[in-house]
Amino acid sequence: MNTLPERLLRRLEWHVVRRLEGRLQGSYRTVFRGSGIDVAGLRTYTAEDDPRHIDWNVTARLDEPYVRQYLEDRELTAWLVIDQTASMRFGTRQGKDSVVAELAVCLARLFGNGGNRVGALLYETGGHHIVPPGTGRNHVLRLTHALTAPVAPRVDGRPTDLAAMLHAAASAVRRRGLVFVISDFIGEGDWPSALVRLGQRHEVVAIRVVDPAELTLPDIGLVLVEDAETGEQIFADTSDPLLRRRFADQVASREADLHESMSRSGVTAHTIGTDADLADALVGMVRSSRRSA
Repeated sequence: MNTLPERLLRRLEWHVVRRLEGRLQGSYRTVFRGSGIDVAGLRTYTAEDDPRHIDWNVTARLDEPYVRQYLEDRELTAWLVIDQTASMRFGTRQGKDSVVAELAVCLARLFGNGGNRVGALLYETGGHHIVPPGTGRNHVLRLTHALTAPVAPRVDGRPTDLAAMLHAAASAVRRRGLVFVISDFIGEGDWPSALVRLGQRHEVVAIRVVDPAELTLPDIGLVLVEDAETGEQIFADTSDPLLRRRFADQVASREADLHESMSRSGVTAHTIGTDADLADALVGMVRSSRRSA
């Protein structure tokens, strides 16, 4: 049956995953994570490997670079912690939730190509749904079904509790692994501390999805603005210089606080815009992670 999830997966495999295979060589998983502790063996060096893991004695004997392969390099489980709360449905060209779904499917497909297990925790206000880790294309298709399933909007007047999402992830992901936290990071709760605790046990990559209108107020005159989290509505004149200046100041303050929180947490952090080309964005993430390794 050619269902919507099947069509989405095929489109992403053709337009994104294939492009990535042509632009990046080697193991994607080693770019986003640290190494294990126990050495499990040796393998030939690839362009994506960390040069610090080269075994120089073996390299000298065989006249070909070899790297130490750690136990966790062979037994990796990746988890996708995905924010599906109300603010994620905002978007000027496409919703943040659509971008998140496509990003998650691509990550699952890339990491699953090597036989790695991939699981997901889908968080919404009031609860979460877990897709247990699995391997293979059929498992990625099941995950795609879960990601594209309709989410009933819940507006209870309270902002998203991001700390609760991260606590749920810490409880669900028992074994040490690689955790992608994908959110717009709009919410309350002491989520920076929760992110720190999650990073103490797992290799954590935080991916923030943002719409351009959240950073720069478009000048489109009088509009009705609704807070997706609380349901509050107000009329705003986007042409008003005072409003635009206040908006810019608030954005600058929020961005500074968010940058500081991410820096303190010690996790790898990336940002993807809803207007970005997904393949280009993933390549940028890989190269940025490689430089900071």
